[in-house]
Amino acid sequence: LGGSVLAGVRLVWQSPYLIGICMFMLLFTTLATFLYFQQAHIVRDNFADPAQRTALFAAMDLAVNGLSLATQIFLTGRIVRRIGLGWTLAVIPLLMVAGFLGLALMPALGVVVAVQILRRAGDYAIMRPGREMLYVVLGKEEKYKAKNFIDTVIYRGGDAVSAWVYAGLQAFGLSAAGISLTAVPLACAWVWISLRLGNRQEQMAAGSLPGK
Repeated sequence: LGGSVLAGVRLVWQSPYLIGICMFMLLFTTLATFLYFQQAHIVRDNFADPAQRTALFAAMDLAVNGLSLATQIFLTGRIVRRIGLGWTLAVIPLLMVAGFLGLALMPALGVVVAVQILRRAGDYAIMRPGREMLYVVLGKEEKYKAKNFIDTVIYRGGDAVSAWVYAGLQAFGLSAAGISLTAVPLACAWVWISLRLGNRQEQMAAGSLPGK
């Protein structure tokens, strides 16, 4: 299973399914970055004292940890069995659609805190297990080489690029509300890709589609 990053690139390029996972991860990191910057700006505007900001972030971390643990114990497995992988993957994208619409209409502290807590807890408890399930139906090469490429180059690169995009939108004069509106169609695309990937994974697992 040895090989360079180029081996992962080749495997991704040859597989529409893996390209879909790349798009899924790009939208994941882009929208998470957009929300992070929205949070930073709103918190800065509401709290001049760094100690107050630290206390808020600590409370948010505590809420995320508690909510994600409770969800993992009581809900994660049931959610996948009840609604399928596609809708499971779409839970956080749907939250982001609603969250960015809410921030566009009312960029308030309570809104961004609620969305961020739910997003992070949902990522740990729902999204991450669902993402791993996407790779179960792949062969060893795709599972390790392509996944390594996606988790490093696509995810980390997407994080950096999305930060530049956010700065570029600000440079063009878009307000926080305007950037939130820009994020809504991206979140809608993320929902669609989630449903498509989940459906394809289930078909591949059932043997009705080839592994590519």
